[in-house]
Amino acid sequence: MSKIPRHVTIIMDGNGRWARKKGLDRLYGHKEGVESVRAVTEFAAEQGIGFLSLFAFSEENWNRPNYEIMGLMELMIDAIAAETPTLMKNNVRFRVVGNLSKLSDTLKAKIGQTEKLSEQNNGLNLIVFLSYSGKWDLLQATGKYAHEVLKAKENNTSAPELTPDYFDTLLSTSGIPDPDLLIRTSGEQRISNYLLWQTAYTEFYFTDVLWPDFRKNDFQKALDHFSERERRFGKTGDQINNLN
Repeated sequence: MSKIPRHVTIIMDGNGRWARKKGLDRLYGHKEGVESVRAVTEFAAEQGIGFLSLFAFSEENWNRPNYEIMGLMELMIDAIAAETPTLMKNNVRFRVVGNLSKLSDTLKAKIGQTEKLSEQNNGLNLIVFLSYSGKWDLLQATGKYAHEVLKAKENNTSAPELTPDYFDTLLSTSGIPDPDLLIRTSGEQRISNYLLWQTAYTEFYFTDVLWPDFRKNDFQKALDHFSERERRFGKTGDQINNLN
């Protein structure tokens, strides 16, 4: 494989369908999905991928049945607590991105503790998107810029020029490179309000494999497809070849 993406992001989809196929409650699918998280995190580190991000819970998911939300939150608390020693052992930096104001104090404390412990780690960056939506991210960034404009007006100074690079700094993903490859499991072929700005030139890979069944060989297939693609970023193939 000639090309390794710097940042791979995954929409982890299909937990509920996996459970239904086995006649189980949806939460069993989410629990089994934790094993897939372990597998892809290990594989990403082995392959030298710098950033692995996982879409764990969207803002729209708050509309799910309360029992499922409560079960998911408890599962996340337990998973973070259980995996923190492994993350530290393997030099993984952990970060959570999203509208965290909706989370319980217990979950926010666990997240903050693991982020603080791992902030000096310089291996794989593992980013979990939790209570996140692309539209929310764009709106909160726009709000930040509006605040800068008002502050500049009050101080009789010039507001920062609104360029794409400056807007990047206002997003919740500031400091994280845009994804090179987006993988979505379960056969759905949409991005579901996820990283709307950041995926402008991302390569998409869709697989029918349900998330609890997704393992290293499935990840490898996605990387193989990525390696075969020519990324042009709006340029022609000749222009890309001349740059190389």
